[in-house]
Amino acid sequence: MPQTSPITVSITRTVQPGQHRRFTAWAQAGQELAREREGYLGSGWVRTGPDSDEWHLLYRFADEKTLRAWDDSEDRRWWIESAAGLVETTRVEHRTGIEGWFEPQGEETLTIPESVVPPRWKQAVSIFLPFFPLSLLSTFLLMPHLHSWPTVLAVLLNICILTPLMTYIFLPMSTRLLRPWLQKPRR
Repeated sequence: MPQTSPITVSITRTVQPGQHRRFTAWAQAGQELAREREGYLGSGWVRTGPDSDEWHLLYRFADEKTLRAWDDSEDRRWWIESAAGLVETTRVEHRTGIEGWFEPQGEETLTIPESVVPPRWKQAVSIFLPFFPLSLLSTFLLMPHLHSWPTVLAVLLNICILTPLMTYIFLPMSTRLLRPWLQKPRR
């Protein structure tokens, strides 16, 4: 089944020493090229620290099809080739749904529109809504069979069962159902 939810691409790039001004111009040029593509939802970049050569670039597309069109485009190929000797890519990750929320928090702000990243309280609600009934169901169905087990092992088994269910089924479902509310622009 093709991916229909928004996809955020996180790329870690190491900028060659003394090339930070050129890098920001290069990143802005890429942002302008991507902005014209169908399905583009936003992008930005953040530096790991004030003196760091490591930068994290993020861009987000509406779905796998529009992301692939950007990734395979002549514009992107030209843009990437223009960075020869300027940056080195050290990591690329694609994220959908809630997994992008588990990133370390930086002190810099991104240029991604606010409507893309919900406030923390909305994230907590979208996790709580599936987690509470699933935990309750597990307590009633699984825990009575584990009453003779040591508490640590019973809880460990419970978490080993619930974590994949939450990660692969219930959190994606929750974020999909709550998407209009989660992405509502902040006032």
